[in-house]
Amino acid sequence: MSGNEAIARGAFEAGVSFASAYPGTPSTEIVENIAEHYGDVIICEWAPNEKVAFEAAVGASIIGGRA
Repeated sequence: MSGNEAIARGAFEAGVSFASAYPGTPSTEIVENIAEHYGDVIICEWAPNEKVAFEAAVGASIIGGRA
């Protein structure tokens, strides 16, 4: 298990319900792992930039989700 896979697993075990990221950043592999292994439980979204990814995560947390 790689470090990025461990982070994805940790997000699942922590009850994360939404993950967003900007492709090309170091987090790309993390969100890809979340989508592949936990996509039925965690909603994954790609954003056009880091600001939009952050705003999507804030929106998810405002409505009660863990992002």
